[in-house]
Parts: sequence; structure tokens; C-alpha cells
Amino acid sequence: QEALNLSELAPYAIGGTLHVIVNNQLGFTTPPSECCSPTYASSVAKMLHVPIFHVNGEHPQAVAQVVELAMDFRTAFQRDVVIDMYCYRRWGHNEADEPSFTQPLLYKAINRRPSIRDSYLKHLLELGQVAEAEAQQIADEERFELDKQFDEAKKAPPPEPPSPAGYWQPYFAGREPDEGPDTGVPVDQIKRLLERLATVPEGFHLHRKLRHSIERRLHMASGDERLDWSAAEALAFASLAVEGHPVRLAGQDSARGTFSQRHAVLHDVVDGHQYKVFQHLADDQARVDIINSPLCETGAMGFEYGYSMDYPEALVAWEAQYGDFVNAAQVIIDQFISSAEDKWRRFSGLVLLLPHGFEGKGPEHSSSRLERFLVLAAEDNLQIVVPSTPAQYFHCLRRQVKRNWRKPLIILTPKSLLRHPRVTSTLDELASGRFCRILGDTREKPAETTGVLLTSGKMYYDLVEAREKQGRNDVAIVRVEQFYPLRDEILSRALQDYPAGTTVRWVQEEPANMGAWHYWKSRFCHRIVDRYPFSVVSRTPSASPATGSSAAHHREQEELIAQAFKVPE
Repeated sequence: QEALNLSELAPYAIGGTLHVIVNNQLGFTTPPSECCSPTYASSVAKMLHVPIFHVNGEHPQAVAQVVELAMDFRTAFQRDVVIDMYCYRRWGHNEADEPSFTQPLLYKAINRRPSIRDSYLKHLLELGQVAEAEAQQIADEERFELDKQFDEAKKAPPPEPPSPAGYWQPYFAGREPDEGPDTGVPVDQIKRLLERLATVPEGFHLHRKLRHSIERRLHMASGDERLDWSAAEALAFASLAVEGHPVRLAGQDSARGTFSQRHAVLHDVVDGHQYKVFQHLADDQARVDIINSPLCETGAMGFEYGYSMDYPEALVAWEAQYGDFVNAAQVIIDQFISSAEDKWRRFSGLVLLLPHGFEGKGPEHSSSRLERFLVLAAEDNLQIVVPSTPAQYFHCLRRQVKRNWRKPLIILTPKSLLRHPRVTSTLDELASGRFCRILGDTREKPAETTGVLLTSGKMYYDLVEAREKQGRNDVAIVRVEQFYPLRDEILSRALQDYPAGTTVRWVQEEPANMGAWHYWKSRFCHRIVDRYPFSVVSRTPSASPATGSSAAHHREQEELIAQAFKVPE
């Protein structure tokens, strides 16, 4: 139903789809009266006002005629068309099954019917279109050829996995490269792009509350103000576009931004016409589409996954309104995004942007379920990152396109950090360097270190603020920016400056049965414990990701931070 709904929305139009329902009693243990409210399986397609053809699968020529008619309609009108081919499985679910256990009357009727080949041959014989001997000769020749091919296949060695071909030829998968390309952009170009992004056409009536945002972009371009999260994202999109890489971001409220932070599409307050800021960067720029998706997840994420497989050179992203909205698209994540390379050697560079962070907004607006992605992570099949600065986010997005290694990228993006005064970056930080998997401690004059707090994302800023208030300059805070893939040596380098025996704690906002703790415990605990005592600071195990009470949230957060800085006994 979600895919049907997408079909006539402009950002998802593909010139029509031919939907074929092979109506073959697949649910043979469940009769139609128990599985389908309408009479026909195709009834849901009536929402589109497109042709729906019902055809008997026992009449091959009728099926062929309907397919030709359906394709002609699609070609002429660029719209969907549906074929409901009514048929059956002669042997039930498979040749080893016994369908008459649950469908005795249906399978008595099926067993009395000739095979499709026999009934079609009888029809042709009656028309005089073929002789019986000729038909037998055709069957014998085909059987001989099939047996021959089967025997040759048994003797042949197992085929090598196919290499990427066509427009996928320059790209590869497998293990993550140790180093990526330099993803910096010259300062002069960053400034020009910021100025273009802050340009509004003459005569355009901008909403008065957005004028300040436009002015801030100009101050950022001049270096008078540091870059915030939204500016870094816009610069990542814009810089890729002017370098010839298409950009497509789709999600609920994505054009404005769920937290009113993006404003990629401006609306004239007088007549309502739109101005798309990313379409006016340069004369020869690549296409940039920032799309408001329908209020669904499975179909919308599935569409972007397919789009990413046709445009490996593009940055293709799906954004959740809140991170936990991936719950409704879990089947796409499990069966395609996380496993398609292993199952079918199909690669994808799809990006999932998942707003994440505990701010007292309730269980359904807090957690992007990091633990689920970490459970799915194996064989370098995913990239799972939690960037904590605008510069890190900028380099991460550009790295996704600039290196030819293609893997799905899961980014836990912030909510309250979008406007946090500490969460800023300089022009120079975007102009140089690359994405760092771990960011070390930032104390200018560290005292003797008595403990190390490993953490990520929003939790880092809460801990830094608490460290300053308590004057605990003896505690180091190390940020994990990329959870997976994460090599042992990278973690070892991040901790090598601290003497053996230094207490290391993993600090997370999530309850102990969620978040990254079990990943750390199973993946790295024995390596860390060999040198450093290792434990977790988290909320207590819970069936719900977060409390629904803002007051309870703040009390829990205070207790969490106090526990993180508690001196070990």
C-alpha cells in the first residue's frame, strides 16, 4: 500500500510500474476468507484509479495479451497498471508438502485438472496449429538441452562472485579501508557556498523569523561566527553538488527540518511560491533534491535504498523524523540494507539520518535503537557513526561519496545539539582534515588522569559541563565517533597515553540493556580489561527506552553524571 501511494507523488514518480499478482494460493493453509477483506487481492490498487486486469493463469495466450496491453498502457500514460493472474500451486507450498491436509476440496479440484501444458496443447491441437508428434519433439529437445546444461553445471567449478559492472565498476565493498580521502574544502569555496546559501531572490518575501538565520550564514561566511550543525550539513550537500555529485535527501519534514533547522526550501509568505536554495549554487552543479516524504517509513526507506543502487556516485539519504521511527522500516533494514551484500553481492551507499538523544521527550522520541544496528553489524556490512561536531558531520557525509567504498551509513544525528553553543566548528576545520573515528580528550593542561570516560554524542557535552563545574581535571573524556567498523588498534591508540590500571567507563544515556554497552562488552571488553578496569555507567535496565516524565528524566540524568564522576573504591 505504501508503494502504491508513492507512485503518483512527484519525487517518487518513475513513469509507472507494472504490478503482477501471481495469485497462486501461496497461503494455502489460510483460505481467502481468513486473509483478505475484499474479494480481490488487487482491490487495494483501486486507490489509484488505474487499470486492473484479471486473467486466468491457465490460459497462456490470454496472459501474454494482458501483459502486452498493460505495457502499452504504461508506455502511453506513464502510470501504474495491475495484473491479477489467478492460478494455483499444483503441489501446494512445495513438492514435499501435503496441501490436502488443510485444503482438501480445493486440491481435489486441482488434481482433476490437466497441467497447463496439456490443456494448452489440447487447445492448439483442436485449432490445428501443431501436430502431436511435433509437440513431443519440442518437449524432447527441450528436456535434452536442460539435462545437458544440468550435467555441465554439476561438473563446473563454483563460479567466482561477480565483480561490479557498468556504472558500479569503480566501486567496491568488503573490508573498510584504513584511510579515506581528504574531505576538506578550501576556505574560499566554503565562504562562497555559504553566501550562495544565504542569498534570497529579489522580491522574495521571506518569513520574518528566518531573516536571522540568513544573516547568521553571512556572519559564518565572513568568519565572525562559528559554523553550527545545520550550516555544516548544508555545506556538505552544496560542496558535493558543485563537484558533480547528485544529492537526494528524503524524509518526513526534511525540507524544513523536523527541528526547524534546515530550511532547504523557502516559502514566500505572500503568494506561497517556493525557492529551493540548493538549486542555485553554480551553473554546472549536480542535482540536489530535498524531499518531504509521505508519512510512512517502509515504502519511503525502501525507495531510497533502490535509488542508491542506481546512483552510486550520489549522496542518497533517508531521514527519520525521530530516530526510533526506523522501527516501522525494520524489515527493509534487516532483509536489504544490512544483508544484501552477503546474500546477493549488491552494494549500497544509502545514508540513514536518525535524530537521537534523551531530552525528556518520552520513549518514542529518544532512542534510534543503536543497539539494533550494532547487533546487525558484521563483516563490515554497515557504518555506524555518532558525530559530535559539525566538522565531523561534514567530513562524514563527504567521505561517504568521496571514497569508492560503498556501504550503508547509519548516522545518529542530534536534536538539542543542533543549537548547542558548544557544538560549533570553524571554517578551517571544514577546510582540512578528515572524519576521525575517535576524538581524544581536549583538556589543555591535564592533571594526573585517574579515570577515562568513553562516551559519544550529546552525552559528551553533558560530561564536559559537569567536569568543569566539579573541577575534575583528573578525568579524561574520549568520544567514540564511529562505532562500527572500529579496529582494535584505533581504540588502543586512543587509550595508549593512560597508564595501565586507569579506570575506563563506558557512559551512555540508554538503559543498560540498550545502547552500545553490550557491543562494547562482547567486542572489546576482554581487550580493555587486560590493561584497564572497564565498566558501564547507564540507566538501569528497562523495557522502555526512556521515561515519559521530563522531571524524572532530569533526575536520572543527574544521577547518571554523578555516577560517571564517582571516585572508584
